[in-house]
Amino acid sequence: MRVFKALFAPIERLYRRYERPFSSISLIGGFVFDALTLRRVDALWENVWVGFHLLVVAVAIILLNIDEDKKEEGEEMPATHFWLVNILQFFFGGLLSTFIVFYFRSATLSATWPFLLILALAFLANERLKRHYERLAFQVALFFLSLFSFAIFSVPILFHRIGATVFVGSGLISLLIMGVFFFVLKQVSPVDYRKERKFLVGIVLGIFAAVNIMYFTNLIPPLPLALKGGGVYHTLLRNGANYEVTYEEYGWKGFFKIYDDVHLLPNDSVYAYSAVFSPSKLDIGIVHEWQHYNEASKTWETKARIDLPVIGGREGGFRTYSNRYGLESGRWRVNVETSRGQIIGRLLFNVVPVTELPPLTKDTLA
Repeated sequence: MRVFKALFAPIERLYRRYERPFSSISLIGGFVFDALTLRRVDALWENVWVGFHLLVVAVAIILLNIDEDKKEEGEEMPATHFWLVNILQFFFGGLLSTFIVFYFRSATLSATWPFLLILALAFLANERLKRHYERLAFQVALFFLSLFSFAIFSVPILFHRIGATVFVGSGLISLLIMGVFFFVLKQVSPVDYRKERKFLVGIVLGIFAAVNIMYFTNLIPPLPLALKGGGVYHTLLRNGANYEVTYEEYGWKGFFKIYDDVHLLPNDSVYAYSAVFSPSKLDIGIVHEWQHYNEASKTWETKARIDLPVIGGREGGFRTYSNRYGLESGRWRVNVETSRGQIIGRLLFNVVPVTELPPLTKDTLA
């Protein structure tokens, strides 16, 4: 132990002195690294990465609370305590950063921002509330949130199914793992566990209930699905493996437009194109829900719901489309959603009736 202290004491002093800049660099660098390197939610490496982080977090929590029990019994706190706290913070940061990247890619902010906000707040709390890592309740709350967030998309990938039944199964698996974790914690750290048992169980059940409420009110992004591409076009024609389309080009000004103007002659058609990513062997049905905004009632009115297939595995998403004729003027949106109403993505446009079409740009969607 003395050798350990002598070896790591200079490093610990240096880290304590520059802890804030080190922590900030690690926070930003880790998030950027995840955003650039995490590719597919169903890739083996990505899931091993998350699973390894969860394992390290579980072990670190247990070791930390063994130290806390020693403190309760009057023994000296081991030198490893400082490093365990920092390891826990680092690996929680990696987990939450990964979840933010994955869920954000699958999110429609207007529909699922509450769950993303919870992940973002947990991510910031991990950075700003380091002193709370001394508290078992704080550790357990972040651990179960991370565990449940992982199960939400890993269980559908494993069983090649999505839906309410699979989601409920994901939650039950998360609770089962937490039960095993609590059992181990009780054996190795009986003092802390006995003191906070009811509170810890309440925290886990509270998070479990909150996430279930958000799922069944469609506030959770529909991972492992994601909208990889989409658009609204005047014409769409399949040419072999590609799609030939025409659309109105707005240049850099189009970046600032929420609703792209689509100028239409009477009874012209409009095509809604979507490329939905689904993991390999996860074949599903999706819906294109065409909605028009009623200015008088200030509500969105559903004009059509078109069922479409998605075959899993394609990197760029499975491509499909729907079309409608003679659309009313005004704002429109096409919700690309699962059969139970989870929003995968939205296509927004504004119909403007004209007697002569503007110039159209041709493109090929590969």
